[in-house]
Amino acid sequence: MTNEPRTPLQQIPPVAVEATHSSSGGNHNSAGGVLPPRKEERKSISRTELWFRRIAVLLFVILCAAMGVLLVVVPWSLQWTDNRLLWGYPGLKALLANGFVRGLCSGLGILDIWIGFREAAHYHEGPHAAG
Repeated sequence: MTNEPRTPLQQIPPVAVEATHSSSGGNHNSAGGVLPPRKEERKSISRTELWFRRIAVLLFVILCAAMGVLLVVVPWSLQWTDNRLLWGYPGLKALLANGFVRGLCSGLGILDIWIGFREAAHYHEGPHAAG
């Protein structure tokens, strides 16, 4: 045996590879990762479930867009600081009238709009959707 320095990969002992599937029922590869389910194990989506998903995505996009537009527009209107809720709290009224706070709310509105439309753009039904 030589006294050559070993690289970090050579110092790791080899891992025993199981030839059978684990008791959890998942497909595992030799590296310890989980393989995608086999074709016979994949479950197709029913038409009802598919339409529920479509409607849920549509409602989510509409909600994000509406809330985003409100958060972009309302902080710059008169109703933002001149309303009955703030009459008894002049410190809070001054804070909400600050340009930084208004800009922060508008930025959150733009982010909300982006999240909604990104969800709509990345929606896919997959190959197992009912036709």
